[in-house]
Amino acid sequence: MHMATVTRLFDTHTQALEAVSALEAAGFDHHKISLISNNADNWHEGHRHADDRKLGDLNGDGENDIAEGAGKGAATGGVLGAGAGVLAGLGMLAIPGLGPVVAAGWLASTAVAAVAGAAVGGTAGGLLGALKEAGHSDEEAHVYAEGVRRGGTLVSVKADESERERIETILNDRRGFDSQARVGAYREGGWSAFDPAAQPWTTDQIEQERARYR
Repeated sequence: MHMATVTRLFDTHTQALEAVSALEAAGFDHHKISLISNNADNWHEGHRHADDRKLGDLNGDGENDIAEGAGKGAATGGVLGAGAGVLAGLGMLAIPGLGPVVAAGWLASTAVAAVAGAAVGGTAGGLLGALKEAGHSDEEAHVYAEGVRRGGTLVSVKADESERERIETILNDRRGFDSQARVGAYREGGWSAFDPAAQPWTTDQIEQERARYR
């Protein structure tokens, strides 16, 4: 069985949460779905301190003391419904170059491991390393990571290759876009690659960026 990773970037977290809800409603296992969202505008309610790396039960201690806050955030977005399996695991995470993000699922777990691996072996860490490990090309990984830095929300799904088209349709129908849809605009502005050492974008910068694509 050949596995595929399908990833799309969304300009707003609401669109992304709706996409997650639609995926679960279509029968996709929530353990195969991951979400990483910029939280510069503090859309996620009830979160812990930004430097708290606990992500649901990411550290395996049986605790998930941010699930209640995640539920509030989902309810605010009006999309709790079928997506509750993924959304119940939402928590805060600090990723180099992104600052505080709201995240859940396997990609976020891989990003944490990639940070640790980069510190030891000098490999690509954080979100870049996680995306590459998931099978994305170097360019795709850089564009997707930059998209989150600029205020976006990433949704990634692991599935059998035969399910790729159905997943892509669900994500595309909810205004998700792939790396090729945004890389040109980024490069026109002088961008060349995601820099994990760069300062996270401010709320004002993110709002200006989102306004470009409305």
